[in-house]
Amino acid sequence: MTRDALLGPDLLVYAGRAAISDDLVPAVVAVSGGKISGVYDLSHDADLSRPDGAQLIRLADDEVLLPGLVDTHVHVNEPGRTEWEGFATATAAAAAGGITTIVDMPLNCLPPTTDAGALELKRTAADRQCHVDVGFWGGAVPGNESGRRGLHEAGVLGFKSFTVDSGVPEFPPLDAAGLKLAARQLAALGSLLLVHAEDASCIEHAQNSGGRAYSRFLRSRPDAAETAAIATVIEIVRRTGVRAHILHVSSADALPVLAAARAEGLPVTAETCPHYLALAAEDVPDGATQFKCCPPIRGVRNRERLWEGLQAGVLDCIVSDHSPCPPTMKQLDSGDFGAAWGGISSVQLALPVVWSFGRERGCSLADVVRWMAAAPAKIAGLQGKGAITEGQDADLVAFAPDEEFAVDPAKLLHRHNFTPYAGQRLTGVVRRTWLRGREVFGPSAPADEALGRLLARDAASVGAP
Repeated sequence: MTRDALLGPDLLVYAGRAAISDDLVPAVVAVSGGKISGVYDLSHDADLSRPDGAQLIRLADDEVLLPGLVDTHVHVNEPGRTEWEGFATATAAAAAGGITTIVDMPLNCLPPTTDAGALELKRTAADRQCHVDVGFWGGAVPGNESGRRGLHEAGVLGFKSFTVDSGVPEFPPLDAAGLKLAARQLAALGSLLLVHAEDASCIEHAQNSGGRAYSRFLRSRPDAAETAAIATVIEIVRRTGVRAHILHVSSADALPVLAAARAEGLPVTAETCPHYLALAAEDVPDGATQFKCCPPIRGVRNRERLWEGLQAGVLDCIVSDHSPCPPTMKQLDSGDFGAAWGGISSVQLALPVVWSFGRERGCSLADVVRWMAAAPAKIAGLQGKGAITEGQDADLVAFAPDEEFAVDPAKLLHRHNFTPYAGQRLTGVVRRTWLRGREVFGPSAPADEALGRLLARDAASVGAP
């Protein structure tokens, strides 16, 4: 690398190992104006000339440079239920977890993001308090058919829908006819349909979920509910041509259905979540409602099959489904799984959880980057995110993949710090996070600056930091 090759950058990041092109290589990343202006593989060019005026950051020998992760499934809940979570706390936790872009879900806030006016309220609430970049999903619910085009034109990245009760009355599910109509509308708009896919009829006829026994709750959300709903979504894709994304796949029984859709060439993608890859039903104590989520954490064999689905490419990505609530809503005193809120807050822990359990199964950091950065960015249409490549936003993470730690809830930055991972030993520590070349987590991060931007469908900023 010559001095002339690096004229102009304001930041140079040197790493003995950097996640570039599905490999870990020694590299220097040049940053100019918040963008990556050059990526130089030092295994081919060892000249480390530094241009005048450029800040120099050299990663420690035990650190790996990763692209900032992209989490496309985060419930921020602001405005309206900010006591559950908020943009300031959720994005601070994301930055601490190496996540530089989140996409906010359209429900659990009040009003839900089901029309352009509600989206504007959401953006106003988020403006100037986000520590990472934030995009927004819109909602497809009964009654907002005429407003979906307006939401699309206002910049939402796609539309979330439910096939079963969402848990909040202001965001009702779509029936089969409503889902087909939404699919036709979104296909015409070129938008993405996201589906919480559990079959309402299956769940209605399953065992009641009440009481302290986790086994009883698990039987109330059977595997068949997921496979039936996913099959329905795939048939709608086949008939309408809409791009569809299946949210939080928990049941490995759905993998053959998804694999067949992929083999057919249908535009269907699917995600899973850290808790389905790390936790197992056999280990959930009765009354431990901090483990409740919907769809549920299933058994050990199911967990291993989900890992196989990821490694085979049947599942595309891993996202947190960060779904917080006040501790009282978890019914921790009674331990009643039927009454407790379903959701696990893990945006800060997603990377170490996935890496800890993935490395045990032979997964590489390149795999983790693909599942947690490149793939979710692609699915959401965020073209400037998810890779260490020239022209991308300079969103970077210094990650120590071999450092171990015990999860201390007091160190979690989201609003309510109870977690099913409390006390668990994990491997992999995020030491520093940069957003467009500026440190947002780490020893040099400014305490009082919120540098995140609000992203529209074309990944352009619609709000100033």
